[in-house]
Amino acid sequence: MSVAQIIQNAWNKKAKWLIVLRPLSWLYQSGFAVNKWLYSSGIKKTYKAPIPVMIIGNITVGGSGKTPLLIQLVKYLQQNQIRVGVISRGYGGKGPFPALVTLDSVPETHGDEPCLIVQSTDVPMAVGSSRQDSIVLLLKNYDLDFIISDDGLQHWALERQLEWIVLDNNRGLGNQKMLPEGYLREPVSRLKNSTVIEHAHQPLSNLNMHLEVAEPYLLNPSFGQSDRFDSQQAYYAVVGIGFPQRFYHTLESIGVYQFQCHEFPDHHDYEIDDLQFEDTNPIITTEKDAVKLLPLLKKHSSFSREIWVVPVEAVLSEECYQLLRQQLTQLGIG
Repeated sequence: MSVAQIIQNAWNKKAKWLIVLRPLSWLYQSGFAVNKWLYSSGIKKTYKAPIPVMIIGNITVGGSGKTPLLIQLVKYLQQNQIRVGVISRGYGGKGPFPALVTLDSVPETHGDEPCLIVQSTDVPMAVGSSRQDSIVLLLKNYDLDFIISDDGLQHWALERQLEWIVLDNNRGLGNQKMLPEGYLREPVSRLKNSTVIEHAHQPLSNLNMHLEVAEPYLLNPSFGQSDRFDSQQAYYAVVGIGFPQRFYHTLESIGVYQFQCHEFPDHHDYEIDDLQFEDTNPIITTEKDAVKLLPLLKKHSSFSREIWVVPVEAVLSEECYQLLRQQLTQLGIG
């Protein structure tokens, strides 16, 4: 188990030994505050895009549900004839950057989440470490009204008009400590200055979302295989996401209780050996992982183990859409 995974497990368990990392947390918090002040004071320059920018992010490390939320918002905007584009860091992709993401893009070069977003929505999208360069590239190739940044909440070099922060109540804020003692990227007080979307099945806020599970599908169908999902089957749960426990809860919600957990770091670059096990039981995984597994299967055509994918979709409260419409109207959009 890697050091990153050990710390991740300690965060989830609120382990008491994390207190030894407190001096590093003080150092991180001080550096974070200084960097933010440099931008707010104008010593470091920010980039203002020629069209409004919305950032969807979180104040925690690891998954919160922001990608399903972004996908759902993009679909909503497209249905309402708003020309939306998306930018992302493209984490896990090797570049070169900046780069446009298309339906033919692969996670190895563009990142797994960007490929999933474009495959789900066919939205104009650009990736790269410089959000400014990504926006310039997008606007050079598309006429857009609005840009959504996938993450980048702490990327102060990019000026933004809207911020939506996803707060996953299933995971919470842990010990409410900053990195690395806890998994907070920013202090809890940051939630007071942005729109907070509560991710929960039993929310306390009117601004909320939850994930609904669709019918699992077979990633690698072949002749002779059944295309019917069997929840009573034993599976290998292969996941490389920020908060794998959410996926395990999802499996249990659809009646899958027999599964062995095989966790990998977020944005893991899979190898075929990661999918090899002693018996013939099928694998079950997330859509984000499936995006990375599919190119691997094409390279290894002899691989015959079934891989089932569990798709999820963000369901937003009507109040979320009402607020979005109000915010867009204030920006002169729609």
